[in-house]
Amino acid sequence: MWTTENRPQYDRKGPRYPSDLTNAEWDLGKPHIPPAKRGGRKREVVVRDVLNGILYVLSTACQWRALPKDLPPRSTVHGYLQRRDYDGTLMNIHDALYVAGRDQAEREASPTACVIDGRSVKSAEKGGPASIHMAMMRGRKSKERSDISWSIRWA
Repeated sequence: MWTTENRPQYDRKGPRYPSDLTNAEWDLGKPHIPPAKRGGRKREVVVRDVLNGILYVLSTACQWRALPKDLPPRSTVHGYLQRRDYDGTLMNIHDALYVAGRDQAEREASPTACVIDGRSVKSAEKGGPASIHMAMMRGRKSKERSDISWSIRWA
């Protein structure tokens, strides 16, 4: 709750961007970051900056090429996002921050109530891909479309 007493706790003047991790958030997420691989070069990138880059892209929904220059390169941030999503690290960090937030709000770790709107119920009743967001579905090419583009390309 935003009261005068706890407003300094949510002060975000220190980080560069609103999506950057605070020191407390970083302390919760840091144990979940896997160590660098053995036998290779030393890790040259600051993992906290990479995580801040991932959070920047996810919170602003910007294009990868629009990633600010003071964050690591977009190829590095994108590579870490893919690897950490694949191995479950991002989910572990999310869960740790979620539980800490629920504890801080003096609530149980898992919510006991849920709100469902009429639209999600209607789309779930159909049981088809309408309940899946179209951006999350794999793209399909029809045979006609590929034949047309093939003929245009070589014409």
